Amino acid sequence: MTKNVRIDESWRRRLASEFDQPYFAELRNFVRSEYATQRVYPPATLIFRAFDECPFDAVKVVILGQDPYHGPGQANGLCFAVESHAPPPPSLQNIFKEIGADLGRPASRDADLSRWARQGVLLLNATLTVREGQAGSHQNRGWERFTDSAVQALAREREGLVFLLWGAYARRKGAGIDRGKHLVLECAHPSPLSAHNGFFGCRHFSKTNDWLVAHGETPIDW
Repeated sequence: MTKNVRIDESWRRRLASEFDQPYFAELRNFVRSEYATQRVYPPATLIFRAFDECPFDAVKVVILGQDPYHGPGQANGLCFAVESHAPPPPSLQNIFKEIGADLGRPASRDADLSRWARQGVLLLNATLTVREGQAGSHQNRGWERFTDSAVQALAREREGLVFLLWGAYARRKGAGIDRGKHLVLECAHPSPLSAHNGFFGCRHFSKTNDWLVAHGETPIDW
């Protein structure tokens, strides 16, 4: 089973035991059936893109999302990101606004966000696939257990990482992270429904960079 999952080798080693679990076989069969019979996002080759763009030992920052975008031409395998040719969705627009306000300069409006991943930002959704037009349609099928294992491996094996938990869902997923080993920053979700309840003004981007610099790491060019 493990050999047939196309994922970055550094992550494969950490998650190998998950690939051999019965739940993952069931998840894989479900996802294959969905791609064969429905319109599903992201494209199948991008399901594990968050891991491929940001190898295990390169991770400096973790941003946790919930679901891929479920509209055509949006989801690209990185949480909160969309294809470069697509307009930034409202949550991503608010992220850009906060970056500009926090850092005092205009943020890049490139919605792809792979530039963050290449700098060590793991952009991980809890659920890695979704059916077109049906938010949450692939939840509770096993993806959450798989991505929990990825988060736990980072929290256990690495030190000095920054975890950005935006909204109640991300906070629950990151509840077990050792605050003594890592910096965990929490606030409201950047969605227009909640951004004014604490996301705007959170200054997570400058706080992240201050932490990285203090620990001898290169800051993120947001």
